[in-house]
Amino acid sequence: MTKILCVANQKGGVGKTTTTVNLAAALAQLGQRILVVDLDPQGNATSGSGIDKHSLTFGVYHVLLQTAGVAEARVSSPSGGYDLLGANRELAGAEVELVGLERRERRLEQALSKVQSEYDFILLDCPPSLSLLTLNGLCCANGVVVPMQCEYFALEGLSDLVNTIKQVHANLNRSLQITGLLRVMFDPRITLQQQVSDQLQSHFAEKVFSTVIPRNVRLAEAPSHGLPGVVFDPTSKGALAFTEFAKELIQRTSTV
Repeated sequence: MTKILCVANQKGGVGKTTTTVNLAAALAQLGQRILVVDLDPQGNATSGSGIDKHSLTFGVYHVLLQTAGVAEARVSSPSGGYDLLGANRELAGAEVELVGLERRERRLEQALSKVQSEYDFILLDCPPSLSLLTLNGLCCANGVVVPMQCEYFALEGLSDLVNTIKQVHANLNRSLQITGLLRVMFDPRITLQQQVSDQLQSHFAEKVFSTVIPRNVRLAEAPSHGLPGVVFDPTSKGALAFTEFAKELIQRTSTV
């Protein structure tokens, strides 16, 4: 059965796109069939996958407005080994255009249902806000992967996100749950980060992934080359951590 996972956090700059792209590439290297859906108008997951976001013929925008299907809008990431449904600034306009439409929060679910059997995992890179785009992602997902830095403000943002997921679960998508919390950009030398990490584990227990993604320069450099970090420098600490995370995710979702 296809696992549809939102990579989401209402706080910006926490590594959602880095997580999505590297997880997709790592899963693909492990033999999984992957589709990445870029739900952020900034289109960073698109360019980070080696796709020119300015030259997209079709993308998420066209799929949501039903002027193209996923099968014709998806492209193949030349470096990542996965399929991508790309985004660019056009997608910002979809928010306004969707407002007056019926079942507007179900558009993505409807579109993905036609192709989801072709994939093992569909990863949705969500924007850092509770917008109609994020809501479309949450309405069709089975789970949410929450990348977060171990800092004080991250804990505040996490409680907001948990409440949002509870509301969507109660009112729109009964199968939605938190798959797990992923600690990213982690530096064990910083005492506060270690303290927040301990708090996360005591509050959320088994919901916290065992894998920790370290702060890593090579992961940060990779997008400028249009490559996932696990492809750009497979031996870097960050790349090795994402490979471990992909294995852990396969194991965790296979038991659900």
